[in-house]
Amino acid sequence: MTRRDRLPVAHANHPERSEGSAVTRRDAIKTFSLVGVASALGVSMPHLERAVSGVASLAEREAQAQGQAYAPKFFTKHEWQTVRVLVDYIIPRDARTGSATDAKVPEFMDWLLADKEMSDTTRLAHRGGLGWLDEECRHRFGKAFVAASDAQRRQVLDDIAYPQKAPDGMSHGVSFFSRFRDFTASGFYSSETGWKDVQYIGNVSRPDFPGCPQPALDKLGVSYDLMNSRVGINK
Repeated sequence: MTRRDRLPVAHANHPERSEGSAVTRRDAIKTFSLVGVASALGVSMPHLERAVSGVASLAEREAQAQGQAYAPKFFTKHEWQTVRVLVDYIIPRDARTGSATDAKVPEFMDWLLADKEMSDTTRLAHRGGLGWLDEECRHRFGKAFVAASDAQRRQVLDDIAYPQKAPDGMSHGVSFFSRFRDFTASGFYSSETGWKDVQYIGNVSRPDFPGCPQPALDKLGVSYDLMNSRVGINK
């Protein structure tokens, strides 16, 4: 049984909270707003794993509890189509794991953006950014993002995905895409699909500590012998 399987389905009378679970919409919003700050400051957040675990699947579980497919509450029909296409450009399916849509990232985004605790600024940034993406595609190709070809979509995304290389006049698109990419990653890596992708096994005791894989150490240019080579370390 996985963490996701153990997450109770929200009660119909109290859709914000599942019995036996500390996760609510409010918890999720607060947690994801704090993650960046905590990371930057090096703050330990013991409750983070509990608050994040399964958040990306809660929206889908709520829909299943009501016996129906998930219907977006924040995104319009056209925005929903755009979001589903865009997240899979950011995290596509590969030989190792599923895509962002496989991990229910669009549901995760909509679930949080629709909540009353989400700030209007964040809502506006995402809605405005999706509108910007369509307008840019219409300006270049005469069609919206979802109607454009793969090559046309990539042409626009390449101009906003790398801030240091972005052409002049792309600042709004760059800002939106950076925020949207972080949101996509948050949803993906709080799902079972994301856990499997990084081979996360949770708080499990091990008889040994294998350490960081050698290829990763080589890439970083460090080794476990580094401390032994420091002057005076053994004195």
